[in-house]
Amino acid sequence: MTEITEKARIGAPAIDGFTEEGENLSPLNAAAGPLAGASAKSHSHGGGVGVPDSSRAGRLTSYKADDFGQLTGREEDWRFTPLKRLRGLQSDALVGTAPTVTVSGPEGAELPAGVVVETVGRDDARIGVAGIPEDRVSAAAWEAFKEATVVTIPAEAQLETGVAVVIEGTSTELSAQHVVIVAEKFSKAVVVLDHKGSATVSQNVEIDVQDGADLTVVSVQEWADDAVHASSQQTRVGRDAKFKHVTVTLGGDLVRVTPSTRFTGTGGDAEMFGLYFADAGQHLEHRLFVDHAVANCKSRVLYKGALQGKNAHTVWVGDVLIRKEAEGTDSYEANRNLVLTDGARADSVPNLEIETGLIEGAGHASTTGRFDDEHLFYLMARGIPEDVARRLVVRGFLHEIIQQIRVPALEERLNASLERELEAGNL
Repeated sequence: MTEITEKARIGAPAIDGFTEEGENLSPLNAAAGPLAGASAKSHSHGGGVGVPDSSRAGRLTSYKADDFGQLTGREEDWRFTPLKRLRGLQSDALVGTAPTVTVSGPEGAELPAGVVVETVGRDDARIGVAGIPEDRVSAAAWEAFKEATVVTIPAEAQLETGVAVVIEGTSTELSAQHVVIVAEKFSKAVVVLDHKGSATVSQNVEIDVQDGADLTVVSVQEWADDAVHASSQQTRVGRDAKFKHVTVTLGGDLVRVTPSTRFTGTGGDAEMFGLYFADAGQHLEHRLFVDHAVANCKSRVLYKGALQGKNAHTVWVGDVLIRKEAEGTDSYEANRNLVLTDGARADSVPNLEIETGLIEGAGHASTTGRFDDEHLFYLMARGIPEDVARRLVVRGFLHEIIQQIRVPALEERLNASLERELEAGNL
């Protein structure tokens, strides 16, 4: 985190109208700055005068799939996704059996005292608190689910052990799933969503981090090779609340995770970390959104990915919106990709929209590259064989994310999984 924090404070905007990376502020605020007029364009894929279709400020949200229209693959949100490999999650009825949900303490231990687990109907008041679907697949799941699992961390509870939510699929029938996590005021907890097995599922996860709460949610996607998983994970962060979201995606044929974090009270702090490792033929896609809707909040985003094998494909899109009301915002996002073999492809698109110049700092970075030959030479010059040196580089590259989990048993398991990935690629 040190690197990101330092970079975020370098070159904080001193002139109304520009970000630290030289991008113009949104035209919604252009008239207030010295660069008003045709030169003022919001940052988005493709540019354009005025608020573009890809702007998050006016993005369509709806509980009804038909409001989004049928997908063609030309939409900004879907242009990287191979729609045929969704197996109908975007078009067919989601009537299959959803993956099972089992909630316990770590490694199947007893649930921490005070934690409440409920199975509720669609009319439960907690459903819909964190957000509204932002795409057709998420809305289809919203229409189709029949019951939801709600995990509640009671007010002021300080959990010393984590909560494990094991989500296991046993069928590839089209299905829908809904999970709600509530961290009540001034509570502190770690919740792990552990996805495994075979499934074709569209999932909505709602996370409500109430005022003063401190919540870490780790979402692990270690599915079987035939799984297809689309997961919208929306979070509401209250006043003076802290939220950490860690995504680890290793398994599955096609996995698309879309985490969104929205600040609803001043003083909020959010960290979003991600790790993904794609093998031959896998499509792993992560599209995140940070919505600075109120003043004096802070966000940090760091995702790292590794790819190996023919047609391994990863997609990372990071949208950060700093609204006009969000004065005093401090935000930075970065994505780093390491391509290990020929035939793999990483797409990385950071998007930053700023509607006010009165911020502490905002910026982004995106890099995709191969092994650092100088680094390898340095290790090999000290007697380390090339294959061992390559593994050391990859481990070191990804370890920064794993250490953010703070659950020793899970960190150990994921390190072992990464070792198997490296062995499979003969690195």
